[in-house]
Formats: sequence, C-alpha cells, structure tokens
Amino acid sequence: MDAVIARQLAHVYEEGQSAVLCMVVEESGSTPRAAGASMIVFQSGRTEGTIGGGITEHRVTGKALDMLEKGAGSTLFKDTLDAGEATEEGAACGGTVTVYLEVVGRRRELVIFGAGHVGKAIARAGDAAGFAVTVWDERAEFANPENIQWGKTICCPLEELDGRMPEFHGDTYAVIVTRGHSLDAEVTRLLEGKRAAYIGMIGSRKKIAFVREQLLSGGVSPEFLDGIFQPVGIPIRAETPEEIAVSVLAEIIAVSRGADIVSLRASL
Repeated sequence: MDAVIARQLAHVYEEGQSAVLCMVVEESGSTPRAAGASMIVFQSGRTEGTIGGGITEHRVTGKALDMLEKGAGSTLFKDTLDAGEATEEGAACGGTVTVYLEVVGRRRELVIFGAGHVGKAIARAGDAAGFAVTVWDERAEFANPENIQWGKTICCPLEELDGRMPEFHGDTYAVIVTRGHSLDAEVTRLLEGKRAAYIGMIGSRKKIAFVREQLLSGGVSPEFLDGIFQPVGIPIRAETPEEIAVSVLAEIIAVSRGADIVSLRASL
C-alpha cells in the first residue's frame, strides 16, 4: 500500500467517514496491475489510487458502492477479461484478477430509543460488541453521560429528534424501547423511510398489535411495519434487562452476519 492510500485511510478514520479499500490480491494472465495495487472508493463515487483503470476498475467501484449502500463488511471480487475486453484495456490477452474489498472507517451504529433499564443494558452490550452507540430519551435524568456511559446521548423532545439523531445508513441498527406504547408508535413513525439494516421494537404481542393498528390508521405502510423485528430479540426467555440485552444483540449480530433469523427463531 502506497503512502497516498495510507494517508487517505487515516483521514477516513479521523473524520468518521466510510469508504472501501480495494486491493488486488491475485492476478493471472495479462492484467493491468499486479498484486498489491490498491485504491479507495468513497461514498460519493470518488476514487483515490488505481487497480488498473478500465472495465475492471469500473466493476470494482460499482461493487464497492454497493457494499457501502448495504453496509457489507468485506468480500473477494474476481473479474475475468475476455479477449475483446482485454484489447480495450490495452492488454495482449485476457486475464483474471481477484480484488479484496473491505468497508473501512465507519463502525456499525446502534441507535437506541429509550434510556430506561433495558435501553441502558442494550447500550452497554452494544458498546462491548463494537457498535457506535447513540441513545435518545426525552427525559434528562435518563439521557445523560452519567447514566449512559457507553456512547452518545441525545436528550430532546421527540419533535426535535429527526434533526439530531445520526444519519441512518445500511449499517444502522435501531432498537425502540421507550417508556410507553404511544411513544414507541411515534418513534416508529419517525423511522419510516430511513435506511437501516435492522429496526426492532420491544413489547408483548398484544402491545405490538395495538401499536401496529395505531400506525396503520395513521398512514404508515404495512410493508414498513412488516420489516420490523418484533418482539425484539432472539427468544431465549429473557427476563432481566441484561438478559433482554443479550437477546437483542444476538439478533442484531445475526442480522449483520446474514444469518437466517426465521430459522434461528424457530429453532429456539
């Protein structure tokens, strides 16, 4: 990795941005660049460095942008140039290149709505699991750094929340554990249309049915509501806030790793 790429990576981490590091790890035949060539792809589509330009670089850039969109962690991308494409690339014959891509900079974000006992336990577990944690509550005695020591806290009326919470993206995991049914419903309404890898809401099936009916009558789409994980967490018969936090983080991690949640829930 050359000095320019190293400096750009350092800048990504310092600014809390996200990008994809792309590095050629294997090549055979006639390819534009040898193993070790690298570039960075930013969310805007801008690139720094090169892995050879042309068709291969265009394809890798597209894959990198897709990873940023979906919040994917890392992957290997293999591309083969046929004779015609190789001619366009200026190569004598076709070849195959394997590129390692990894999302760098941005951490998985856990946004918790509600700073009561359960929200606090989830924040602590999320921080231990490596998430960037943000906790919101409208009550100052709950949403403060002394009570929530793991990540950022936001204390404001619900009406101001949309402009103050983190920007949602493909690696955002949201958990709704507020102080009551009506507030859960309002937070859920606020999240409709936002990008997120996961949205979960705590509550009994009776409460969930009540909130759903309330939201549907208010115009929230059934498709959005169907995508919410509820009741939140893997069904391990959790009772204490700490046990509930374990079940919630287990479900979130399973989602982030691409596990089959339906089968996982059914097996317990």
